[in-house]
Amino acid sequence: MTPVNPLAAGAAGRFVTVEGIDGAGKSSHIAALADWARARGVEVVLAREPGGTPLAEKLRGLFLHEPMDALTEALLVFAARRDHLRSVIEPALARGALVLCDRFTDSTFAYQGAGRGFDGAVLAQLEGWVQQGRQPDLTLWFDVDPAIAAQRRAAARDADRLEREDEAFFARVRGGYASRAQAAPARFARIDSSQPLDAVRADAIDALASRGWYRV
Repeated sequence: MTPVNPLAAGAAGRFVTVEGIDGAGKSSHIAALADWARARGVEVVLAREPGGTPLAEKLRGLFLHEPMDALTEALLVFAARRDHLRSVIEPALARGALVLCDRFTDSTFAYQGAGRGFDGAVLAQLEGWVQQGRQPDLTLWFDVDPAIAAQRRAAARDADRLEREDEAFFARVRGGYASRAQAAPARFARIDSSQPLDAVRADAIDALASRGWYRV
């Protein structure tokens, strides 16, 4: 039997996104969030952007490794997002699942908008065309100083094209996230990602649990 939310069987699903600059540590906490929800009988769909479908994963490879300008970056991520929404996210939400997505449109406004200095009005137009009003129910923003994030990236793995950007770029990206959070405070939950791992994970789970969607 497919798991459902035991408190709201038949209800629409929930869309939770996880955001932050590269090196914030966000990806390491998604599995814990999924485990917490599954322990409460919830179907969980894990997703990532760019990516999440065969087509979107191909676009992800281009995005991360091929040189391009900011408009091309934006067009690629929104093309991947459109396929991801139609093929994975919307069907999962329609059957009542919790979708946990590693990055979504806030990343585009933060990276291509604030980081690259690309026109936010164009991004907003693309957002409207592609998402048709779909926004996350909750965004967990893992916030950390760019200098700390740089140390983590250096210790973790070989860097892709975006991860090789300098601290000034990531400071602008962080500012972009702050602006998005200020514009939608009811949707965002800021997580201090400079804390020890266990404390960050506990704060993330508390932010999800506090919404009251699932049995605590």
